[in-house]
Amino acid sequence: MSYIDGFVIAVPTANKQAFIDHARAADAVFTENGALRVLECWGDDVPDGTLTDFRRAVQATADEAVVFSWIEWPDKATRDAGMAKAMKDPRLDMQNHPAPFDGKRMIFGGFVPVVSLP
Repeated sequence: MSYIDGFVIAVPTANKQAFIDHARAADAVFTENGALRVLECWGDDVPDGTLTDFRRAVQATADEAVVFSWIEWPDKATRDAGMAKAMKDPRLDMQNHPAPFDGKRMIFGGFVPVVSLP
């Protein structure tokens, strides 16, 4: 069964195109290392919640959008090997290719699908 890495980040709205460019370059590294699919989704309808919400989770400010992303891998073993290789790839070196967002506010985790519908 597949394995999913999920991410939620706050990106300054002024950096939308820089984010898209950064994501295209970074996502190529993941697909070259075994990822089946990568989706980068720019927040369009992200409401404020009563107790918590995506914006609060990443401490998004009024001039930031919430981005929800995921990487689909064929299985956890492929993800572990592919992610290890990707993290060593110079295209993901943050000193040479800084992200157009504050990575300290990124929320991420690995997930095992429990329901999958076509």
